[in-house]
Amino acid sequence: MEFYSFITVMILGAIVTYGMYLTITTVADKVFEKQKFDIHSKNTEITLPLRLQAYERMCLFLERITPNNLLLRLAPSASSALELQQILLHEIREEFNHNLAQQIYISNEAWGHIVNAMNEIVSVINQAAAEVESEAPASELAKKIFAQVIQKEIQPTTHALVFLKQEIQGVFK
Repeated sequence: MEFYSFITVMILGAIVTYGMYLTITTVADKVFEKQKFDIHSKNTEITLPLRLQAYERMCLFLERITPNNLLLRLAPSASSALELQQILLHEIREEFNHNLAQQIYISNEAWGHIVNAMNEIVSVINQAAAEVESEAPASELAKKIFAQVIQKEIQPTTHALVFLKQEIQGVFK
């Protein structure tokens, strides 16, 4: 009889211990999940404004390097086509370098669109510069750049801007 009592107590003890184990692990899992959620929420609270700012800055960068805006802003300061070409390319590089760190906060695909747009603008400027004499008036180069942009029928930055806008709208859905 003692043996059966001992076995019964041992089985009940094992069941109680196993039940406590399940309870503790379930509670611990829920606590860890809550902590994980809280950390994720805190990170989102911190990074979302930074990401929004990065998208804003990259949209501004694209707008600033759009050939029309570049020429309106910088053409009056140059006297020759060569000087205007150098000023335009310098301005694009400066704007790009100023915003280089923003790639951390945007997707690789968005960054690729931005770099492609910038390279396309540099290409348009260089192609137009190759068609005019370096000592020609700056207005001649400006006309050639405008002509190339009009020939393309779409600003080189348009695709990148559309992509950035679509991507940032996805954050709010």
